[in-house]
Amino acid sequence: MTQPVPRAHDCLVNVHFGDTAQPEWMFRVKNEYFKKEDSIFGKWDMSQVLDEMDANGVQRAILSGNVNEPDSSAIKFVEARPDRFAITAGGFNLLRPMQALKQLESFVANHPVAAASSGPSFWGDGQYSPDNAVYFPLYTKCCELDLPLCMNTGLPGPPIPGEVQNPIYHDRVCVRFPELKLCMIHGADPWWDTAIRLMIKYPNLHLMTSAWAPKYLPASLLHYMRTRGKKKIIFASDAPVLSITRTIGEASQLDLPAEVLDDYLYGNAQRFFFDRLDAASAASEVVEADLATR
Repeated sequence: MTQPVPRAHDCLVNVHFGDTAQPEWMFRVKNEYFKKEDSIFGKWDMSQVLDEMDANGVQRAILSGNVNEPDSSAIKFVEARPDRFAITAGGFNLLRPMQALKQLESFVANHPVAAASSGPSFWGDGQYSPDNAVYFPLYTKCCELDLPLCMNTGLPGPPIPGEVQNPIYHDRVCVRFPELKLCMIHGADPWWDTAIRLMIKYPNLHLMTSAWAPKYLPASLLHYMRTRGKKKIIFASDAPVLSITRTIGEASQLDLPAEVLDDYLYGNAQRFFFDRLDAASAASEVVEADLATR
């Protein structure tokens, strides 16, 4: 039975797809994996995105961002409507850690950054698993900034090396960096049970279901969501790969108690990503108001 969806956050939307030509492997995954038309790589209109968000109860969306693309659509969206959009900070060359950390600090200082991001399969020819020391400066800086970090897990759809995205590599990460607020994104297929076991083990480890149609989520994950994982699983569409409308609609039909569904669609994202941003925004308003009275 369809349940009402009073509110949601969509924690991964790719409004940047139309900004530049996509690499060959993106067209392969579009054609062979998701069976989509070329139109998913078209330019995005912000008013249409907001209309779709409003129609589905989505209060805010987190846009995929790149520290090396200062004129991206994602930047333009968050500058125009910071009340509705936040952004991730990705695109680092972690083999040049000092440069990467300076880019991250600058990006966080100038934009409403909800999280840093990294996809182990998508850089360095997929050679660096998350427990490799090459990531340690990024983990340290995220802890210092109290900034969540999103990392791809599960075999990727594109024809690129995927073994480094086995969630088991987060085991050592969570031991070494217990303060790190870490979110595994794009599910964890075919290692769902490993991801669940790790989330039970580590309080700061979460999972986002981006790029997964909710009706295909495994029974083991849904059971975890109803039981020990009520506060651990975060909704996202990965639009336009999967639309906001489709994923919200399918999520509302999952066999979940109303309070669990609300946490999945809204509450867990609010706690994990947005409480920090809201606190920073409120503090900034107080400072501005104080300066205005002097």
